[in-house]
Amino acid sequence: MDDIEPEVETEISAGQKMLSAVSGSLLTSLLVTPLDVVRVRLQSQPPAYTPSTSRSTSVSSHIPQPFTNSPPNLGSTACCKEVFWVNNNAQYCFANPASSSPTISALSHSTTTSATDCAVDETRRKNFTSTFDGLRKIARNEGLSSLWRGLSPTLVMAIPANVIYFTGYDSLRTSSRSPIKTYVSDAYAPLIAGSIARVAAATVISPIEMFRTRMQATSGTGVFRNTLLGLQDMVKAQGYTSLWRGLTLTMWRDVPFSGIYWWGYEATRNALTDVRDRRRGRTLDPHRSRTRLRSRSRSNENHTSTFVDSFAAGAVSGAIAAIVTTPFDVGKTRQQVLKHAEDCAASSSSSPRSHKGAGTGLRPEDRSMPRFLYHIFRTEGTAGLFRGWAARCLKVAPACAIMISSYEIGKKMARNVNERRDGRMET
Repeated sequence: MDDIEPEVETEISAGQKMLSAVSGSLLTSLLVTPLDVVRVRLQSQPPAYTPSTSRSTSVSSHIPQPFTNSPPNLGSTACCKEVFWVNNNAQYCFANPASSSPTISALSHSTTTSATDCAVDETRRKNFTSTFDGLRKIARNEGLSSLWRGLSPTLVMAIPANVIYFTGYDSLRTSSRSPIKTYVSDAYAPLIAGSIARVAAATVISPIEMFRTRMQATSGTGVFRNTLLGLQDMVKAQGYTSLWRGLTLTMWRDVPFSGIYWWGYEATRNALTDVRDRRRGRTLDPHRSRTRLRSRSRSNENHTSTFVDSFAAGAVSGAIAAIVTTPFDVGKTRQQVLKHAEDCAASSSSSPRSHKGAGTGLRPEDRSMPRFLYHIFRTEGTAGLFRGWAARCLKVAPACAIMISSYEIGKKMARNVNERRDGRMET
């Protein structure tokens, strides 16, 4: 099939690839941020309370400090000033007059009817049972704009991250100087290239990722300012390296995801390309490079075919990668949100840690990722490991589809521009 393989294929500049990545990032961020907000809330909310003797005897360990000494994000919401939660993860809601310190007697005997109603209302507003329940409650109780909370840091994070990620992946896969082309077979090249590109991108945007996750996990007013002040206090206390504290957590989630995603994307896209070629009466020559033959075949496709194939391949591979890596996402979100609450409470609470790992002196969230995930599995089962998987898939699948199809269309348009320019220069 000599008519398939070109003598010279029109190249796309790095700047054109970056522009394609930027346009895809803008569109993707606008469409999927609400689902990301719900995902963070679902994964960071505590599991449903199950009565047990051990917990009933440890009520005193959850007694909060007086409200006047607590930071705003640990206090009550707009419902009433008599109800508040400890680190937003308390199993008990303490409702009592604002002028008195919360005690067990206040919980048992001094709770007024209005405060009790308020506590019940707060519980229902704080807890989501599904993705759509979360979308509805956030929009109704916090305003529609709250669904796009964290959009600014998302855009600041997504644009440079995707520029590094996509152009880096393309370079690793197509550049003649890439060691992957020399030492890794085509079957595994997407997995390796995707993982390496993600490591580079994640390292650059890790501080912004931390800010975005904390911002989305917080409800109430003044979220941006309070989150920013919390990060400033953390930097003063622990240094600038603390901004990369969540990098290891991010790597646990994003590197496997990227490897699986690109592996699946390339396989699905190749299958779709082969199906189109067979319908046109073309067959791949087993003695020639399939990668170059498929690349040439795609360059001859119209914009609609390019969009459909890349969108479908991106959605399918993104959904599979999202489901497989959801446990890592749950672990990352919980550990980061806990550290956020801990930083906020450090200056106002000196209560001892009530949950420690057996024999380690560490809370479950302070353990390594594999041990923390095992703890979640033992205490909450498989459902705990995959909490928020629907919201994650609903966000990741369309995000991957929109991003990769926008990127591929942008590259195709850039290649067409370059071909027309080269044709004018030749004439």
